[in-house]
Amino acid sequence: MTETLVAPTTLAVAWDADQAVTALYSANYRSLVRLAALLVRDVATAEEVVQDSFVAMHGAWRRLRDPEKALSYLRQSVVNRARSVLRHRAVVEKYAPKGLPDAQSAEHGAIVELERTAVVKALGGLPQRQREALVLRYYADLSEAEIAGAMGISRGAVKSHTARGMAALRNSLESIS
Repeated sequence: MTETLVAPTTLAVAWDADQAVTALYSANYRSLVRLAALLVRDVATAEEVVQDSFVAMHGAWRRLRDPEKALSYLRQSVVNRARSVLRHRAVVEKYAPKGLPDAQSAEHGAIVELERTAVVKALGGLPQRQREALVLRYYADLSEAEIAGAMGISRGAVKSHTARGMAALRNSLESIS
């Protein structure tokens, strides 16, 4: 790259960079932070992006071809750094460990097991046809027509066995409570 800024000493170049970047900072910092905040949706990150852009501008001041375009360079730097932040966020979110689902308490598991045991015991006390109708309906999730076909009875008989079985099951479970 060719340098358009030629200074007699590096001290003068450094001083010019300090002076120029300070002037750019005081005139454009807030607008650049607003730009970055709109892109990254976070003010703290936007401030970091803008600060990093100013630091890079200061370090590259000697290589800047046209100092009049320094503000354009800063804007482009802010946009590129904001894109980088957004890409980084996307990768972090993609590979973030998934949280474990909330585990139910041991007491809840014990109560569920007791209820299940009580239901199975109460089902065992029902007549065979009622038990079959309830198991096919609520555990196998079959329709009335499918139950009738499986049991070799009419749909009306399925309704009757299911209703009687539910009533008997309800009475049996209420007497336990």
